[in-house]
Amino acid sequence: MQITLNGEQREIKPDTTVTALVKELGLADQACAVEVNKALITKRNHDTHTLTQGDAVELVTLVGGG
Repeated sequence: MQITLNGEQREIKPDTTVTALVKELGLADQACAVEVNKALITKRNHDTHTLTQGDAVELVTLVGGG
């Protein structure tokens, strides 16, 4: 199944949740924000929000600095 992740096409397994995608990207231990089709997906909904064919996903991590 194809989605667009941060502007690039990506193949994922059917029934992939936001949580599974974040883990697949190696970002499970980092703070991140996820938007699917221009709607913010809250952290508490990452486990239940299943991605579908053609979804546009924007994922950003938070970076600290000084």
